[in-house]
Amino acid sequence: MKVLLDACVLYPTVMRELLLGVAGKGLFQPCWSPRILEEWARAARKLGPTGEIFARGEIALLRAHWPRAEIQPGAGLEARLFLPDENDVHVLAAAITGSADILLTLNARDFPKHALAEEGIARRDPDGFLWQLWSEQRGMVADVAVAVRKKAQTLSGEPQPLRKLLKKARLPRLAKALD
Repeated sequence: MKVLLDACVLYPTVMRELLLGVAGKGLFQPCWSPRILEEWARAARKLGPTGEIFARGEIALLRAHWPRAEIQPGAGLEARLFLPDENDVHVLAAAITGSADILLTLNARDFPKHALAEEGIARRDPDGFLWQLWSEQRGMVADVAVAVRKKAQTLSGEPQPLRKLLKKARLPRLAKALD
């Protein structure tokens, strides 16, 4: 299954680490466009002067680790598409170009299910998507979650209870399942 990751699911670190961790276990094939990665880098400016620099480093690592994940929408594709927010059309164009089965986003309002269904793409939120993967492959998803928690503890130097970490990452359903 091929899944296009919107910038809003790549930018929160814990969410990104969980998604790419389970993708690394072979549970799905991720994809994104250069513009989606650029949106992530620009959004990271909110963290302060080094936020964007750090994000660009993460993006370089992402590209090195997932060289086939980046796709470039074809010229003219965006012109035939319509979404409530025209600034999100490029995301749908990337999903179409990448032959994605799922567009993973937190932005349900700007990606109406009927508009995506016309292109053969389902919209999913990361919490429901990860919960579904957990229900099918509990051990794999739990192992990834534990690894993400350990990394968060190492980076912060403080204990990171898994449930609290996942809830803060906007993954309450998965947090409850793993508790």
